[in-house]
Amino acid sequence: MTVQTAIFDLIKQAKTIIIHRHQRPDPDAIGSQLGLAAIIKASFPAKRVLTPGKQYHGFDWLGQMDEVTEADYQDALVLILDTANQPRIDGELWNQGKTIVKIDHHPNDDAFGDPQWVDVDASSTSEMIYNWYAPLAAELTLTANAARLLYAGIVGDTGRFLYSATKPSTMRAAAALMEAGADAEAVNRIEDTITLPVARLSAYVYEHLTQLDSGAAYVILTNAILDSFAIGDASTAGVVPLPGRIDTVKCWAIFVQQKEGDFRIRLRSKGPSINGVAKNHDGGGHALASGAKAKDQQEIETVVRELDQVASQYEKEV
Repeated sequence: MTVQTAIFDLIKQAKTIIIHRHQRPDPDAIGSQLGLAAIIKASFPAKRVLTPGKQYHGFDWLGQMDEVTEADYQDALVLILDTANQPRIDGELWNQGKTIVKIDHHPNDDAFGDPQWVDVDASSTSEMIYNWYAPLAAELTLTANAARLLYAGIVGDTGRFLYSATKPSTMRAAAALMEAGADAEAVNRIEDTITLPVARLSAYVYEHLTQLDSGAAYVILTNAILDSFAIGDASTAGVVPLPGRIDTVKCWAIFVQQKEGDFRIRLRSKGPSINGVAKNHDGGGHALASGAKAKDQQEIETVVRELDQVASQYEKEV
């Protein structure tokens, strides 16, 4: 029995299914979470399916999160999607369920859940959910809305199919989702649209980006800077890909100060593996896309030095 079949059997047996995703979500986290929920609801109308997590206004177009209580978890099947490690799970009650399942495409450094389905070669968890559905199509229902959600997740994690994670199988999944009712033009337009404050912040990022001789680059966005543009941390996702459009930038870090004073780090790369840097600073992720934390300016400087070393070593190897 494959792990995918084992997960399907658990879903068929469960009366209550609670689907979690990671904190500070992106389209893949929410798309896979709500997309899987939509498939299960359409396929098994008698089952109770809940999707907890913080609601972000910018993702209202994908759907709404559910309120959950401790009583909901009694004998429940809990599915944790797109979440590499336990501290990142959005929701404190997830481990109260009867069975915990992990479905993710990040490196399995925190091997929680039983069973675990981890596919680091998948572009996104949304692609994994489609690949889970496809061979079971005779027993499951993929609604147009579920297809839209999963397509949105794939588009988000592939950067509109620009990133190296995009493979022929990714494009086949995207095409199948379009055939199932996903409005690709509408989803692409929404994910490509930014607000005027984010547009102005984008100009700031380009103007203040520091690029090192190695090809590493970084920019620091303090609370004062974010306040001057009248935006919060969640809105900074739109500027993360920008340094990668510069031909001489190989890898980069966006340091975003949090209200508590520490910094969230978004690490990206066009070649050098940067997840080792992330692991050194309470983070992790893919070789070319990771996240981490820095408690102060001193740690920021350490991260920049490590990123510089990674870029320099990569230059020697290629």
